[in-house]
Amino acid sequence: MQLSRDALLRAYRQMKVIREFEERLHTEIQTGEIAGFTHLYCGQEAVAVGVCEHLSNDDKIVSTHRGHGHCLAKGCDVNGMMAEIWGSREGLCKGKGGSMHIADIDQGMLGANGIVGAGAPIAVGAALAAKLNGEGKVSIAFSGDGACNQGTTFEAMNLAVVTQAPCIFVFENNHYSEHTGVDYAVGTARDIASRAEAFGMKVWRGDGTDFFSVHDTMREVLEYVRAGNGPAAVEFDTERFFGHFEGDPQRYRGPGELDRIRETRDCLKIFRASVTGAKLLDHADLDALDAEVLKAIDDAVDKARAADRPTPEDVLADVYIAY
Repeated sequence: MQLSRDALLRAYRQMKVIREFEERLHTEIQTGEIAGFTHLYCGQEAVAVGVCEHLSNDDKIVSTHRGHGHCLAKGCDVNGMMAEIWGSREGLCKGKGGSMHIADIDQGMLGANGIVGAGAPIAVGAALAAKLNGEGKVSIAFSGDGACNQGTTFEAMNLAVVTQAPCIFVFENNHYSEHTGVDYAVGTARDIASRAEAFGMKVWRGDGTDFFSVHDTMREVLEYVRAGNGPAAVEFDTERFFGHFEGDPQRYRGPGELDRIRETRDCLKIFRASVTGAKLLDHADLDALDAEVLKAIDDAVDKARAADRPTPEDVLADVYIAY
C-alpha cells in the first residue's frame, strides 16, 4: 500500500528521532552524568516505527531493556524520556525508572523491562483485557533473539494460543543475545519464528532493515489478529549498531562487521534511497527533518540537564497505585 507524503515524512522523522536520541546518549553517557546501564537501539529503528505506526494509544506494547526506540515510536515525549534517563523528577516516571523502566500508560506503553523475556506475559495479560473489551485492540510483546530462549516467553506464547488472546510477539533478531551469536545460542539457528509456529500460531517474517517491509508485514499481521484469529508472531531480521550495553567492547564482532552493517544495513539509508529513488520525497525534505530533529534532541538534553532531581522524600511516593 502506497503511503501518503505526510505518512512518509512522519515515518522518517520517527526513525530519525530514535537514531539521534540514541546517538546523543552514546555521547552523553561518557560524561558520567547518566547513572545505570543503558542499552541503545540504533540500527533497529525501522522495526519500532514500522510496527507502531499502525497502533493507537489503546493498543498496548511491552518493551525490553533496549526500549527507547519502542517508547519513542509509540509516542512517548522526547523531553520526558530524556529527563527520565537523567534521573529527573520531571521525567515520564519521575526519575524512578531510568533507561530500562520507562513507561507511559496514556500512550499504551506498558513499560520496558530489565529482565529478558519478562515482557511477554505482561503483553498476554493486556491482550486478554483487550479481548474482554471486544474493541479489536491488540497487545504487542517486543523481544530480542535472546528472549526466544526464555521459559517466560514460551509460557506466554502457549497461554496466548490457549486463550486466543490478540497478542503479537515481535522478535527483533539482531543476531546477538548480549555477547553470544544467534547461530550458537538458538537451536533453530536463525529461524526464531518457527518456535512460535510450534505453539500453534501463525507467523510472519520480514526485513527489519527496511521500513516498508516491516510496515507491510505488520499490516497483514494486525489485520489477522484484529479479526479475532488469536495470537501471531513475526520475526524481523535487523542489526544492532552498538554493543549490548554502553561500554561493551564488542570483541565478539568479526573484523569490519560494524562498518559493513552501518554501510549496507542502515534502515535510515535504505529508507532515504527508496523514497528519493521513487521520487516520493527529495533529499531537501529529509535534510530539513534532520535539522529539526537535531534541534529537538539538543533542547531535550538541555532541559534534562537543568531539570529538578528527586528529593529523599520522593522515595516514598508512588509506591502503590490508587484505583
